[in-house]
Amino acid sequence: MNNDVERWIALSSWIVPVVLAILLHEIAHGLAALYFGDTTAKDNNRLSLNPIRHVDLMGTIIFPLFLIVTKSPFLFGWAKPVPVDFSKLRNPKRDMVWVSLAGPATNFVLALIALAILSFYKHVLDTVPSFWTMSVLKNMVIFNFSIMIFNLLPILPMDGGRILTGLLPLPLAIRFAKTEKYGFFVILSLLILLPVLGDYINMNLDFISWFLSVCVHGLFRFFTDLFGLIG
Repeated sequence: MNNDVERWIALSSWIVPVVLAILLHEIAHGLAALYFGDTTAKDNNRLSLNPIRHVDLMGTIIFPLFLIVTKSPFLFGWAKPVPVDFSKLRNPKRDMVWVSLAGPATNFVLALIALAILSFYKHVLDTVPSFWTMSVLKNMVIFNFSIMIFNLLPILPMDGGRILTGLLPLPLAIRFAKTEKYGFFVILSLLILLPVLGDYINMNLDFISWFLSVCVHGLFRFFTDLFGLIG
């Protein structure tokens, strides 16, 4: 097969996993918020399955594509955040945890669904899907585990940061919430500045890539073994 054709097939096999994972992650936040009393996402028509309403050019397309092309050891992305007014939740501090957890939980379920389909092919149909379908399903597992782990980092405004805010005693939660204004700088430092500094001083300071890679590959091996897909 021509190398260019192979590259396009490989690239196309990421489109469905990336868009579906990011889209349903954000919708899950909106649906959870609606369940707990906040209609903001619904009022802004952000519960729609139309990807155009959710796609962020940088986070949904350019950045994941860059990671794929550069063969990054981990992959993640983001969409336009679904608007949630935590003050409108029936119990803001408690419900914030569930609303924030809904996105990563959805990614976990999507990964398990892809694994279940692969297991069905192997153990029930006793066959293998086409190369492209196999690639899509494997990428679905890897990408969903990736953005699940990344979003659970305990840094505001990540989901993990909001979950931690909801779990902390009120005085500590208030103090921790004040760190949100520094959150994107912290993330930027972890993803870009530290690795660049490491290259400059000839040290590996890409801690976040190492952490995500270890977690994602660990989850991948555990669940592929659980679903009988190893060997």
